[in-house]
Amino acid sequence: MKQHVRYVRTDDGVDLAWAEAGRGLPLVKAANWLTHLEYDRESPVWRHWTGFLAGHFRYIRHDERGCGLSDWSTGDLSFPRWLDDLERVVDAAGIDRPFALLGISQGAAAAVAYAVRHPQRVSHLILYGGYVVGTYRREDADAIRMYRAVVELLRAGWDRSNPVFRQLFTSRFIPDGDAEQIGWFNDLCQKTTRGEIGAALMEARASVDVRDLLPQVRVPTLVLHGRHDQIVPFAEGVRLAREIPGAEFVHLDSRNHVLLEHEPAWREFTEAVLAFTGQAPADAPATALARLSPREREILPPLCRGLSNAQIGWELGISEKTVRNHLSHLYDKLDLHSRAAAIAYAHASGLHG
Repeated sequence: MKQHVRYVRTDDGVDLAWAEAGRGLPLVKAANWLTHLEYDRESPVWRHWTGFLAGHFRYIRHDERGCGLSDWSTGDLSFPRWLDDLERVVDAAGIDRPFALLGISQGAAAAVAYAVRHPQRVSHLILYGGYVVGTYRREDADAIRMYRAVVELLRAGWDRSNPVFRQLFTSRFIPDGDAEQIGWFNDLCQKTTRGEIGAALMEARASVDVRDLLPQVRVPTLVLHGRHDQIVPFAEGVRLAREIPGAEFVHLDSRNHVLLEHEPAWREFTEAVLAFTGQAPADAPATALARLSPREREILPPLCRGLSNAQIGWELGISEKTVRNHLSHLYDKLDLHSRAAAIAYAHASGLHG
């Protein structure tokens, strides 16, 4: 999926990197922990997120200040800046109609605040694995002690060559990850920020408390949360769903804070998001599947493995031109506009392998 990366400068002189890919209903993702606009597209942890969102939406996201392609040299990492930066990116994107807003993890707090401040601009609010009350503001002394210990360990060991320090974060974010996913996440830690910045970001997250905004949300809201999330307690997802008027709640059977492609919870997430935003009716996969020929269905698994048309043709014993024709017919039947959209459809429909 081709994406376009651009920069926008904030009023305090920070250059924020933001990217867009795909087309259709705009969907903006508020910044969340440990992202990199370029590396995420190659990542076995994040690439299915990017493929799905860019395959169905005009997907807009940014690296938060202090991380990824955005400026690392910045002093103010507090919550008010999260909201200011989100507003700056939305304005830079030139979105001319109401858009869906996605808040993952701490991004939920900024997304909620944006929806309260600009209700006319947000068509759908989607909160996954989110919270608006940081660890330091919760009444859990054991959790607070543990969090402080993790912050200090981050300061001491994040920038060292030995990955054992970063492994602590990886094992909590994706406890069910395989060796490739865990290794990639370990590497991302150093590629996306420095230890001191990471510690400051964690302190800011732990101190956030915008629970008073929840009753003020006036846009349709979908809350999704892993039942056994190792990073954000399930109770925080319940808080969002309970206190946002009319919010729909979907609990997912997962331990991973970042849903992995192989787990059933990922498919549940994609189906819920598409249904909530009106991008596909609940019976779309079964209905569309009936329109595909056996050969068109056969093409989808190798397509999802990233094979080129020539490679697919070699694997199936047909010409590259025939593969291209089948894909063209498949796009028409499913009303898709790109290879990434076809891959996202295959994953949502269980046809990826």
